[in-house]
Amino acid sequence: MIDINLIRTNPELVKANIKKKFQDKKLPLVDEVLALDEKKRALQREGDERRAKRNEYAKSIGALMREGKKAEAEKIKELSKENNEAVAAIEAQTAEIEEKLKKDMMAIPNIIADDVPIGKDDSQNVQWHTYLAAEEKPFEVPYHIDILEKLGGIDIDSARRTSGQGFYYLTGDIARLHSAILTYARDFMIDKGFTYCIPPFMIRGDVVSGVMSFEEMEGMMYKIEGEDLYLIGTSEHSMIGRFMNTVIDEDKLPLTLTSYSPCFRKEKGSHGLEERGIYRIHQFEKQEMIVICKPEESEAWYEKLWSYTVELFVSMGIPVRTLVCCSGDLADLKYRSLDVEAWSPRQKKYFEVGSCSNLTDAQARRLGIRYKDSATGKNAYAHTLNNTVVAPPRMLIAFVENHLQPDGSVFVPEVLRKYMGGKELITPPAKK
Repeated sequence: MIDINLIRTNPELVKANIKKKFQDKKLPLVDEVLALDEKKRALQREGDERRAKRNEYAKSIGALMREGKKAEAEKIKELSKENNEAVAAIEAQTAEIEEKLKKDMMAIPNIIADDVPIGKDDSQNVQWHTYLAAEEKPFEVPYHIDILEKLGGIDIDSARRTSGQGFYYLTGDIARLHSAILTYARDFMIDKGFTYCIPPFMIRGDVVSGVMSFEEMEGMMYKIEGEDLYLIGTSEHSMIGRFMNTVIDEDKLPLTLTSYSPCFRKEKGSHGLEERGIYRIHQFEKQEMIVICKPEESEAWYEKLWSYTVELFVSMGIPVRTLVCCSGDLADLKYRSLDVEAWSPRQKKYFEVGSCSNLTDAQARRLGIRYKDSATGKNAYAHTLNNTVVAPPRMLIAFVENHLQPDGSVFVPEVLRKYMGGKELITPPAKK
């Protein structure tokens, strides 16, 4: 949510930003916000005047009663009653306008960075850098499910019977590899100075509406029937929600946190050949990184965060590239975002394995996350950032394809071996 003062002082800039994001249907919201804001402020002025009048009436009634002027006091009481009814009506109308104003404000996208490329969707994202040479295998690389099944590591058919499409069982060394990658990612981030956290896996509705836009919420979140609780789609949701309606001591900033959680997503509209297998699923696990900092620090942290993900993948011998997300691919709360994509030797192209975002103060405004600014002595909104360290389902795809050997075994890089009992290769299970 952007600062309403920006809409008051520069509505054309806000409209231009909406156009950059190809959301022209939201343009009327700017004028609607201005009209609602003016009406709200007019009601507040009238309410203040009437509340002052209420105090005057109370004093007059008391004075008249002491003077024995009961009839005159009764007349003032009638005027006071009418005034109190008007105050109640004004407060009810103000509350209604505030609710509508908040809804409109939350639908207006955050101002994007000046250097964000303009484009309608992810097809117009811009490649930034590549890391490690993306090499083609000298043999045919099977589909990842076929590789995993040959290694005795996945059972999708049973998961369909127990849970439906979009679920899977991991078994044996592949299940161990999954856990090893998460554990390595955890230790990697701790070594970077981040504090490890395990958050709640369910959050209330007011947290959901604070951490994401309505469109994202509808397309992602699973609601617990009969309760004001949602399953998290990423640990960022509950990690950022932890600081809702708080004022953080300035000397505690930046907060640098890395969190593990399962994630649950509807994945509405996912289809096509590469959506099969474990590309898009309803349940997975992830290591995340979160930063809450002062505004002047957020851009430097943004550069650090995505570089950590690149470093992690490169350390496991997986080629990656970074893509700068264009305006139309940015969620409404994002100031800028960069995707990390891993090389797929089978597809001979890159695919997304993580995303890093700077949300400036847009998320903090929705959640009321502030800090005491020593320079001004006032409370100011913090900046929030998030980034995927690793999400193993997609990482497993990149891992087994890039480390597949001609005999069907999978090479284990040295950085993971201590988490894999010293194994250097994952091989098909011996037949009993």
